Amino acid sequence: MTFANVGTLGTQPGQQEAVVAILTRPNPALAEAGCLLYEVGTSQDQPDTVFVMELWISANAHQQSLQLTSVREAIAEAMPLLSGEMSGFQYDVDGSPLRP
Repeated sequence: MTFANVGTLGTQPGQQEAVVAILTRPNPALAEAGCLLYEVGTSQDQPDTVFVMELWISANAHQQSLQLTSVREAIAEAMPLLSGEMSGFQYDVDGSPLRP
């Protein structure tokens, strides 16, 4: 069953672009770990927030990806730029009108 992880990351003032740059670096290891989609976005209405939407082959694949060296390095690099305000939700995907 496909697994979705959707969240927001609050950034320190003026650090939104730096966090986006870290999160959007090419990382082939994510696809190898079972990531089907990893989208990072921003909104003019929330200049100190980064939005992340992930789609994985399973919740387990997502959890295991957190042990990848490249992921751990990106997290360590981004952490000082974050405000600590985070929110989000996870769910099992039941279907889509775009896929059979």
